[in-house]
Amino acid sequence: MLFNSLQFLLFFVIVFFLYWFVLNKSLRKQNLLLLISSYFFYSCWDWRFLFLLVFSTFLDYFSGLMIFRSETQGKRKSWLLISVLVNLGFLGFFKYYNFFAHSAADFLLLFGLKANPYSLSIILPVGISFYTFHGLSYVFDIYNRKIEPTTNWVDYSVFVSFFPLLVAGPIERATHLLPQIEKPRHFDKAKAIDGLRQILWGLFKKIVIADTCAGFVDQLWGNYTHYSGSTLLLGAIMFSFQVYGDFSGYSDIALGLARLLGVELLRNFSYPFFSRNVAEFWRRWHISLSSWFRDYLYIPLGGSKGSKWKRARNVFIIFIVSGFWHGASWTRVTWGFMHAVFIMPSVLLNTNRQYLDIAAKGKLLPSLREFFSIIFTFLLTTLALTVFRAPSLPDAFHYIGIIFSRSFFTIPQPLFKTEFLLLTVFMAIEWLGREEPYAIAKLGQNWRTTGRWSFYYLLLFLMYLYSGKPQQFIYFQF
Repeated sequence: MLFNSLQFLLFFVIVFFLYWFVLNKSLRKQNLLLLISSYFFYSCWDWRFLFLLVFSTFLDYFSGLMIFRSETQGKRKSWLLISVLVNLGFLGFFKYYNFFAHSAADFLLLFGLKANPYSLSIILPVGISFYTFHGLSYVFDIYNRKIEPTTNWVDYSVFVSFFPLLVAGPIERATHLLPQIEKPRHFDKAKAIDGLRQILWGLFKKIVIADTCAGFVDQLWGNYTHYSGSTLLLGAIMFSFQVYGDFSGYSDIALGLARLLGVELLRNFSYPFFSRNVAEFWRRWHISLSSWFRDYLYIPLGGSKGSKWKRARNVFIIFIVSGFWHGASWTRVTWGFMHAVFIMPSVLLNTNRQYLDIAAKGKLLPSLREFFSIIFTFLLTTLALTVFRAPSLPDAFHYIGIIFSRSFFTIPQPLFKTEFLLLTVFMAIEWLGREEPYAIAKLGQNWRTTGRWSFYYLLLFLMYLYSGKPQQFIYFQF
């Protein structure tokens, strides 16, 4: 059940009506409705994996209680290890078994030893990487005495499985979301309207930007050896917009849906394509994952303390793990490695905290230095995403090799005319709204009502014009 489908619209309308007009006087019943709705939503993907979600939820709920109640540090650590090992065990089995098996066979082949790895026809449970990290952050925070465990099973289950964020994030923290679930919520018309506006922008990103780019990207990758370097560069740029429109679009829809239900989720994107270096990019891209790795991996490893060698080691660890989180393939691991290389100068020169505000804040246009820094950072991240998209490392190197061949200086094949105009307008809107939580949050507030609604109807018309068969969101596979 995709966000951009009529089935989901019907589902959400029913949930919204029951939530605010039937059960609005009982927090307990509202939360029970959210839990049942979330489990139904997840069952629409594959009902068999609902049992895995429930088991993972119970494991972390019980582990949290036992960590808190244990009188000795040894027992606390034992329960933490049980939660971590079981969670990562399930994640490793479903997501990484075949990768490790075939990688081990390839490694043995280097020494002349032939192995026939046993492959499993495993279906990856949708959202497993996200809800696993929800639960792990909860037990980590209890172990570190940042929070106390909840004794309400329903409340905790809603925290883990809240349907707007269940299958593709943002990755929430118990310190932020759980208190909202435990307290009464009241309908706020202004927040609801704001939520609808963010949903509209998210759907536009997904349907008009991401899905349109996806068609051309797939066409190029299907036969990339027959295209010029200049055309493949445009294809790589289109993939950057596809991933951004797809994933940030999902996040916008999730945040808007949650706001309609009186819940504020963590922001997941903050205009990453306007970053002036790679360090800033990662403060603005998939923020909930970046902060998760920072708090639960990078800082425990020592963070930025210690020698430059240790800082470099820690950076490479978190980016390689991040790449591995994104998928069981060497292309994803290489993507993470590339970002570690790109960010390393900032880390070693202590300039990784150089850009904390948005580019050209309070100004219409950036300076020349900011402009070229933004372009350079975008091209670096696009290069890495080319490896991310490739079906294999040889394909990635071949694709990039063609880009840097003599054919780079030819005129691109006329594949993207109207679409590049759309991307230009899209980025102009994003730039003008870059100081807001999402691009159209304040756009048109000073316009006449007819002008503002004409803009909204134009977005709806473009979504209708570019809509076809609903496409899955990219991050569902993670």
